[in-house]
Amino acid sequence: MTAPDIDAVAFRPVIPGDLPMLGEWMARPHWQEWWGEPQTELGYISDMIEGRDPTCRPYLFLLGGEPAGYIQVWQVAPHQTPEWAGDNPWLMELPADAVGVDLSLADGASLSRGIGSAVLRRFAEDLTAQGHRTIIIDPDPGNARAVAAYRKAGFRPLPGVTAGADKALIMQFHPDMALQ
Repeated sequence: MTAPDIDAVAFRPVIPGDLPMLGEWMARPHWQEWWGEPQTELGYISDMIEGRDPTCRPYLFLLGGEPAGYIQVWQVAPHQTPEWAGDNPWLMELPADAVGVDLSLADGASLSRGIGSAVLRRFAEDLTAQGHRTIIIDPDPGNARAVAAYRKAGFRPLPGVTAGADKALIMQFHPDMALQ
């Protein structure tokens, strides 16, 4: 599979019926390397879709009308607390109206083909069109594939922002940065 036309990417909210599929995806090696234990992660997503965690919205992204991965947007302000800032001091360095995004492709064979970059760029453009001005992503700096994909999507490291104990690289979306 090659990178999709950015206009052909679609998003839809995760529904309870998607959880078994997401659980299967989360058990795959390329997810296990960077995400938590599948049942714990599914619990978080259940909390989101059932309204117990209103700070995060989960979506599937679709290519050709078929689910091809997971993407979520989360609000920074509710995480700007002493509990979160202890391990994540960078949260306090962001504007309260900032949002963060996370994503993963369903299929490991789709990695390094430009799909994640195209999907992420489209999602960030949609968030920008909704009025969000600070959109961040926080990959592990050791995840070179993700960092490169995020750069290609228009994200750049945020200078002067310290990552803290979670060892994240904080990157911000710049809509003027073209796919390269």
